[in-house]
Amino acid sequence: MDSADLDSRARTRSGCIPPELVSRLLHHGHAAVVEEWAGRGEWFCALVWARLLGERGRQADALEVLAPYTATGWWTAVVATAELLEGWGRIEEAIETVRARMAVGHPMALEAYTRLLARHGRAGEAFTMLLPHADDWALATALVDVAAVAGRDEEAAALFAARIRADHRCDGPWCCRGLDPDTAIGLLATIRERQGRIDDAIALLRHRRQITSVNNRDQLADLLARHGRIEELRAYAATDGHGEAVQRLAELLEERGDVGGAIAAYGQTDGPAAWNPNSAYELAQLLARHGRGDEAIAVMRAQADVHHGDDWILHALSELCLDQGRPSDGLAHLDALGAARGGENEWELFWMRLPLIAACSGVDEAVERARAHPEGTTWYAAERIARLLADAGRTEEAIAVLQQHDRRNSHDLAGYFIDLGRIDEALAVLQQPRPPTPAVPTTHPWSADPPF
Repeated sequence: MDSADLDSRARTRSGCIPPELVSRLLHHGHAAVVEEWAGRGEWFCALVWARLLGERGRQADALEVLAPYTATGWWTAVVATAELLEGWGRIEEAIETVRARMAVGHPMALEAYTRLLARHGRAGEAFTMLLPHADDWALATALVDVAAVAGRDEEAAALFAARIRADHRCDGPWCCRGLDPDTAIGLLATIRERQGRIDDAIALLRHRRQITSVNNRDQLADLLARHGRIEELRAYAATDGHGEAVQRLAELLEERGDVGGAIAAYGQTDGPAAWNPNSAYELAQLLARHGRGDEAIAVMRAQADVHHGDDWILHALSELCLDQGRPSDGLAHLDALGAARGGENEWELFWMRLPLIAACSGVDEAVERARAHPEGTTWYAAERIARLLADAGRTEEAIAVLQQHDRRNSHDLAGYFIDLGRIDEALAVLQQPRPPTPAVPTTHPWSADPPF
């Protein structure tokens, strides 16, 4: 085995049996197949099989399954082995497994090692190891978490406070080397909240940050919600331009049983839901959860009218219409959009019709319409057609469609083979090598063309 090859196949899910199909094999009673391929270089089979062996008390056998993968030095296998050992209570072995990779300089090992130490009574040692690396975002976050266990919150707080310059405002994401001020503020606020200094944490987040939203969450909104400071959250949501605070307010109100208040937070006519498609989507999901499907459809239809051709909005509208038993309404909107575009309907906007057509007129009509589309013979059209057929219990027909493009739809095709118990054919599809993507020649060092 080769760590680079293992990593490539695991990341791209190509040339291997992916995890969802391993689960499918087990679901259909093919544990022996998983066991066999665990010993033949199939990482996802090996991982699942090792876990199953551990659950059966066969720890030595489980480690033996993972040993060839771990021996390559591949970090994913090292972490999996350490997690199994830790779960079995074999803490020193888990620590040594990770330490060995840290000793040879693996970039991710220090965080894993120190967190492992902190979970098992060596938090002070872990904190000391992390201190010199506080300018690294991931390690700084680990430092804050470890500080809580080590009882060194104030020391960590002083470290981050020193990195917050009141007279500096970044003019771009790469302005500051090391830990940027906004991240330092967020980490310091985490410590202050943990110390019970809620007002200090709020003040930091309210007045010192430039970037308020990270990964579609707002730390200040979450902090206010955790401590039940609903009126402050309401006021913050009224001034927040990103929508995350409004979403958190609505979530909190819904959790408290105030569905009307949650809906009102989005301001259907004059609030974020009127101009922000993301807020409109959250509102529509909220309405649908509480039996107000017609209103949910109206919210997304209004967005679709404003954002012509925005495929994710149209997809959300189509799914709502389907879920609410109104497929003809979704189909009518998509047809009207197609007419407004002069009859042009590229596949990305067309395929959303297929489940709606199937619900209105049957699967055969949907399949016929798909095949009549100018792109109806492509591999990506085959995927949609096959799904329609498989959902109708016509798996053999779905397989026949996908076999025309087996290299591009290998996972779907193999899944249908597994459903029918045709395991050898499924494995043959998954194991076939994919042709490399041809390079696009250019005479310029930088090209405006996409690389794939």
